[in-house]
Amino acid sequence: MFTGIVAAVGTITSISPLGDHDAGHRLDIDAGGLPLADVALGDSITVNGACMTVVAKTDQSFVVDVSRESLNCTVGLDAPGEVNLEKAVTLSERLGGHLVSGHVDGVGEVTRFEQVGESWLLAVAAPKELAPYLAFKGSIVINGVSLTVNSVTDTPSSCEFAVNLIPHTVQVTTLKHLKAGAKVNLEVDLIARYCERILSFSRNQ
Repeated sequence: MFTGIVAAVGTITSISPLGDHDAGHRLDIDAGGLPLADVALGDSITVNGACMTVVAKTDQSFVVDVSRESLNCTVGLDAPGEVNLEKAVTLSERLGGHLVSGHVDGVGEVTRFEQVGESWLLAVAAPKELAPYLAFKGSIVINGVSLTVNSVTDTPSSCEFAVNLIPHTVQVTTLKHLKAGAKVNLEVDLIARYCERILSFSRNQ
């Protein structure tokens, strides 16, 4: 589990294929300011919001294998560039964001990203199937960052929501590079998923 509080911005430095038949990619990632002394092989780290398993490491970098299925469901894991990083949370840590599984639910598209006063407004068009899980003042993860939904507007083909970014969040994450048309990884609230399942199961009995 994770909290959605980005610990460091790392960099995908190289990509190599996993086997034949487009099976996936192996990523070499410079950890940036993320301490790796307590990270062991098999530990989990979210990379742009997607939970990945460490398969090799040095003092300053680590390696993950990304399956074709994960590549099909995410963005930002198929090319060199900056990525948001967070190690798995321990039970002794503060839960500064919200409960995050690191399982991307869908890919959204940025419709607006502009400064409003000292903060930034980020609006994203989410896939229609995620609409039931997006609520005013609810939680959403964008590229691994835990954020609060400030507005939700349903459209015939999608669900557009907006969040407010304080300057600190913009400075310490890769969200500062976003612009209209950019694709982002989305994870809806874990509790909302279970609530929807419980209600839909009850209705069908």
